[in-house]
Order: sequence, then C-alpha cells, then structure tokens
Amino acid sequence: MRSPLDRLRHALSFEIIALLIVVPLGALIFGFPLHDIGVVGVVGATIATLWNMAYNWLFDLVLKRRCGTTLKTPRQRVFHAVLFEAGLLLMLLPFIAWYLGISLWAALVMDISFAGFYLVYALVFNWLYDWVFPLPEWAQQQATE
Repeated sequence: MRSPLDRLRHALSFEIIALLIVVPLGALIFGFPLHDIGVVGVVGATIATLWNMAYNWLFDLVLKRRCGTTLKTPRQRVFHAVLFEAGLLLMLLPFIAWYLGISLWAALVMDISFAGFYLVYALVFNWLYDWVFPLPEWAQQQATE
C-alpha cells in the first residue's frame, strides 16, 4: 500500500492541477465571478483532499483484503472514481448552495457538472499517477500474469 507521504503527494497534486482547470472553466460556464468559483473550488478542494486521503486508504484496504492486491483493474478504477465522486457530491452540495446563494437544485446541477468533470479527471489522473509512481509489488504481479 502507499505511504502517508505518497498519499499526501497524490491528493495535493490531484487538487492543485484540478483547480487550475476547473475554476476558470466553472466561472465561464456558470457565469459566476472567478472569485466566487475560486472560493467554491478551494473549499471543495480542501474537503476533497481530506476525503481523497481517507477514501483512497479505505478503498485500498478493502481491495487488499478482498483481492490480495491494491492493483486496480479498469473496472475497479471506474467504480473507485464513481464512488468517490458520489460521496464528495453529498458533502459539497450544502456549501455550494449556501455560498453562492442558489437553490439546492441549482447547486445540485452545478455540483453534478463539477462531478462529471472530476469523474473523468480522477480516472485519468489516478491512472497516470499509478503509471508514474507504481508500487514495486505491481511489477512482480504483472510479471506473473
């Protein structure tokens, strides 16, 4: 399994890169000032970073117990990303509605839009992260398959 320092590098790099993409896009698409989407983005990224670290640790723990490895199949990666975004959506919805002064329905539409972006982004980012920073155990497992 990944070390706490590696998990921190993963979570921070994930959120920083995402913010650089999603804040300008969100301001443009939803018509809110860059500052407002920036605040939503930073608060969301902070909550997401904490959720990311806890969620990935728990997911890997369950995966290791059930499958004997933390190496994810493509199907498991999709499940991993969908479940992560569903949990995050539930945590962020009240904040978005309150901060932007919009209805829960409007916040849900916005949050689902962000979640759609992050769903694809999480899948691609995590796959690339595992490729750039593979665990030694994976090389041995892939050699025997």
